Amino acid sequence: MLLRSSRFAATARPRARVEIIPLIDVVFFLLATFVLFTLSLNRVKVLPLILPSSGEVREKPELVTIQVTDGGAAYWNRELVELNQIPGLLNHYKSQTDTPRVLITGDERAKFGPMIAVLDDVRRAGITHYSVETKARRGGD
Repeated sequence: MLLRSSRFAATARPRARVEIIPLIDVVFFLLATFVLFTLSLNRVKVLPLILPSSGEVREKPELVTIQVTDGGAAYWNRELVELNQIPGLLNHYKSQTDTPRVLITGDERAKFGPMIAVLDDVRRAGITHYSVETKARRGGD
């Protein structure tokens, strides 16, 4: 019987075990590497900004608001005008202002065509600083 037990002990294999601790270490290492790598990919884009000092007062350039209505009329700074008067008003405004700025807007039922016509008038007048407001206003506001 001694022979049999010693022979049995020599041929028996150790059972395979999965060690979880080294696996957890590797997973945390990969996670930390991934986090650090993704944080280094973010580029921070900045715009240069020169703030005026407290004693420096800048004059705001005058802004003209042209609001187109659905009835074929327009408002020039809340003053009712006809659409055909706008090119003359724009030329006069440009000659009187160093940096002319125009905001084009429409009321809730304004048609697309008259808005584009006003935009074309602004471009023909040579005004390069213009904006188109996408929020509808009430007539004359």
